[in-house]
Amino acid sequence: MAAVRLGKNHLRWCDSCNLPLLERKDCPLCGESTREVEVTPPADVRPAFDRDLELIRLTADEQFGEGCGEALLPSGRVVLLNKVPALDRMDEVIVDGEVVGALRYDLGRGHVLVNRLQGAKRMRPAMSRGYVESDPGALPFIREGKNLMAPGVIGAADSVRKGDEVVVTAGDEAVATGLARMDAAEMLEAGRGVAVKTKWTKDVAPRLPSPTPGWDEVLAANEEVLSGRAAEACDFIRSAIERHDLPAIVSFSGGKDSLATLLLTLDAGLRLPLLFVDTGLEFDETVQHVEEVAERHGLELIVESAPVDAFFGNLVHFGPPSKDYRWCCKTNKLGPTVGAILKNFPDGVLSFIGQRRYESEARRAKSRVWRNPWTPGQVGASPIQEWNALHVWMYIMSKGEDFNPWYRRGLDRIGCFLCPASDMAELEAVAGESGRYRQWTEWLQRYRRENGLPEEWERFALWRWKRVPASIREELETLTGKDLSSLTRRAPRDDGGAIRLRMQEGASPCVVGYSIEGSFSRSLDLARLASLAGIMGPVELREDEGWVSVDGVTVYEEGVLTAKGPSESTIRTRAKTMHELVLRSEECVGCSLCVARCPRGSLALEEGKVTLGGDCDRCGRCLEGPCPASSFRDEEFRL
Repeated sequence: MAAVRLGKNHLRWCDSCNLPLLERKDCPLCGESTREVEVTPPADVRPAFDRDLELIRLTADEQFGEGCGEALLPSGRVVLLNKVPALDRMDEVIVDGEVVGALRYDLGRGHVLVNRLQGAKRMRPAMSRGYVESDPGALPFIREGKNLMAPGVIGAADSVRKGDEVVVTAGDEAVATGLARMDAAEMLEAGRGVAVKTKWTKDVAPRLPSPTPGWDEVLAANEEVLSGRAAEACDFIRSAIERHDLPAIVSFSGGKDSLATLLLTLDAGLRLPLLFVDTGLEFDETVQHVEEVAERHGLELIVESAPVDAFFGNLVHFGPPSKDYRWCCKTNKLGPTVGAILKNFPDGVLSFIGQRRYESEARRAKSRVWRNPWTPGQVGASPIQEWNALHVWMYIMSKGEDFNPWYRRGLDRIGCFLCPASDMAELEAVAGESGRYRQWTEWLQRYRRENGLPEEWERFALWRWKRVPASIREELETLTGKDLSSLTRRAPRDDGGAIRLRMQEGASPCVVGYSIEGSFSRSLDLARLASLAGIMGPVELREDEGWVSVDGVTVYEEGVLTAKGPSESTIRTRAKTMHELVLRSEECVGCSLCVARCPRGSLALEEGKVTLGGDCDRCGRCLEGPCPASSFRDEEFRL
């Protein structure tokens, strides 16, 4: 099979049979031409399961009136979802070959249905809420894409509030969708101003095709494509084994991609052992699923578990993990993986991994076969590198294989139950279904109280960032009416005594390239650090947000250090230099040794502490040789 262009949209639709097709331009069932369904890239489309359908229909009913959910997604239809960029979570909803809208999660509000005109037309007969009635005279302007102005409003549902997603109607017809810029009463009373900022205004014909095929028919129509994909993957698996004189395994995480990879190795005529790394943060259902799959197929299951206190025991040192501070990937995933390979495969191993280009930027950058420098002796190989999620799901369905129950509970990816990469919609689903999440909630509540953090830090899961994005903060400030600039950092620590540094380092699937996370034993004086950090490079100091950053290394006021980049050696060197600068800025004794070493006279003593002037060429001479703050300590920086 020819190589697939990254990000290619494989989703097509046969209007005659009313079913989705992968890749084929003609339908194998009826012979008619198919059309590409226009979805937002990267088009990693997946099936909507019962919980997804229930949530979409319930949201439609709440916003637009009882019966709208069923009108939007009639029972028995094949429905697909496509995750798209958003502030938190948003999925395009595809039915009958059309994107009828999107289900979006808004912070502080929950799920919201964002209609396209096709979806609005479907719901119009049942609509009793969420609409704004337009004067017929305004229709030509709306059709041109113009907003609905207040003088053109002749009616509105009482429930409409400023900021709501609404449908603009004209009698029994839906003519546009958009965002309300006024409450219903204000629209009817105002003599000027925008009532609805329109989004979708181009007229479309409502599509409710009569054929209603189920997934059995969809799988039959896609059998040839799936067989071709599977055959190519099996050839790749057998070829990889021939090229590498190593024992082979399947890295099995309990997710859909590793399940598809396992099934492909069985199709290739192999019965490989499964390696499962239990991070200690897995869902109970994931562990059970892994055991059941191994037993069902009669395969050897190798389990390596992270130490009992690998996560909660390290929280006291590192604090909560975050999207930009993923120390837990090293303690709970990378470490046990390395241990498992060294213990079970000391001479190396070929590991088949369910990695796909569509999943993330990190995985797009990887080749189909690679060596991971942080799992010695391991050669990774991905049979499904070019598959999208719908390829994976259709293949699993075609095998009649049971999968992780969390997919049916609203998650589109399976990982640690408290992963900081999760969005609020996912955490909300987990909190409502998983008994394990209570342990994390209790820890967060205690940490918040002990560090004097406001309720919003926990309520909106702001522990997921060391540096909260401005877009998130602005959205929450609008929602709460509070100045939340203080929430962009955590309360500083001060344990007293000599400063110490605890480190985690390595590469993991969670980040692009190499990363180091560290935690000093007490809070730091950022202004002092910034006064020396110019030795490394241009300094960015944000005292209001509590961090200073130089050359890819960021240090936070409470004592956290992060460093990341594509080159291991470069990041190690930069982190080591920053560690040296922290020690010198915090514990300078004013001996002037570094001042004397500077050939340009850029260093000077101010109030008994060394500081950097503006004429530094970053030669590094000042850091060479002994320094009482760092050279004569029990602690040594080791990476």
